[in-house]
Amino acid sequence: MLNHLFVHLRNYAVKEKKTLYLLSTVILFWSLFDGIITYIVPIVITDSGISKTLMGIILGTSSVAGALFDFIACRLFRNTYYKKLFIIMFAICFGFPLLLFKAHSFFMFVIAMALWGVYYDLRVIGTFNYIGRFTPKNAHSESFGVLQVFSSIGYLVAPLIVGILIADSLNWQPFALSWIFLILSIIFFLILINQTRRSGESDCVDELCDLAESRRSFLSEAMLWGRVGKILFPVLLLTFFLSFSDAFFWTIGPLVAESLSEIGEFAGVFMMVYALPPLIVGWTVGSFTKRYGKKHTSFLCLFFGGLFLTFFGYINNTFILMADIFIASFFMSMAYPAINGAYADYISETEEYEKEIEGLEDFYGNLGYVAGPIMAGFMADQLGNGNTFSILGLLGVIMSLILMAVTPKSINVRSRLESAA
Repeated sequence: MLNHLFVHLRNYAVKEKKTLYLLSTVILFWSLFDGIITYIVPIVITDSGISKTLMGIILGTSSVAGALFDFIACRLFRNTYYKKLFIIMFAICFGFPLLLFKAHSFFMFVIAMALWGVYYDLRVIGTFNYIGRFTPKNAHSESFGVLQVFSSIGYLVAPLIVGILIADSLNWQPFALSWIFLILSIIFFLILINQTRRSGESDCVDELCDLAESRRSFLSEAMLWGRVGKILFPVLLLTFFLSFSDAFFWTIGPLVAESLSEIGEFAGVFMMVYALPPLIVGWTVGSFTKRYGKKHTSFLCLFFGGLFLTFFGYINNTFILMADIFIASFFMSMAYPAINGAYADYISETEEYEKEIEGLEDFYGNLGYVAGPIMAGFMADQLGNGNTFSILGLLGVIMSLILMAVTPKSINVRSRLESAA
């Protein structure tokens, strides 16, 4: 495994993709920041006396805000250059832990969740912009795989750290620690923007986008979203379900972890096991997508991930339960960079519609993060934590079979738009 890692590191250095690793380091420390926030949010809300069902609704509002922001962003920003988006993201992130720490009412939690949704969207759109512009098409999935590895390290370590910090009670320490990781992310971001320059091609793309945007009303923008969304619907549906699934884990997972008496103060290990597989598969996903195709790889991974997840509610042993989560997460996490690579392909092939494709991808992702927490909270109250995961796995199996049956082998956005014009 380590030898495989070093080979990839050497290959990227040879290909002069060193700035990708600077971005990956930015994402690493940002993920440590966000991983701490993600772990403690359900605990903070339920500790305030709010039920799991209402907690799910509160968490869902973050993605409602994100989904609205997706559409507004197409008109708000003259271009989607990653540097601008990341600067705004860091500004919002810096104030978020303080707002969350002070929140004690439903209204304050909703405001906090809205800001959470916006800053997460800015990170996603900025990352797509960087990969679509600065990496070659045949390396898109592999580039997303590398970013996923570094992101997964953050989400892997964060639950373990915060689980130990809140072993007795939740206090100010996790919030302060999140700020430290955020500052480190900002430092590496400053190094990144010092190392990267906008190419002439990127400037030309922005001018095309600005020209197209200046001639579109809100109605025409909405109609264009509808046309592009219809073409990409099977892929967008997969994005929705992957986000829906991830929301299940991060909504109910921390509560499951805190209930596992066998691991005591190391409850964070449960979510750590969920976050570990992306660290492994990120280095190999490029090989699978080149052989089987990006969409087909992601559909198959959803099928097997859902299949193993159906066993969750029938397992009583904590360590077998964590093994099951590991295997399910292994397949699910391979689907993410595979399908993200497909989006990057569409962006590079149809540059004048970059913001629409990015916005739709993030919009459907946000819909998943709206429905996921709400369904997870309601089902956990009604059926128990374990059964919610089993039902999620069954839905994943059904969804993958439908997508494999109806999705075209090749999706050409430009030709489909031109033929419909």
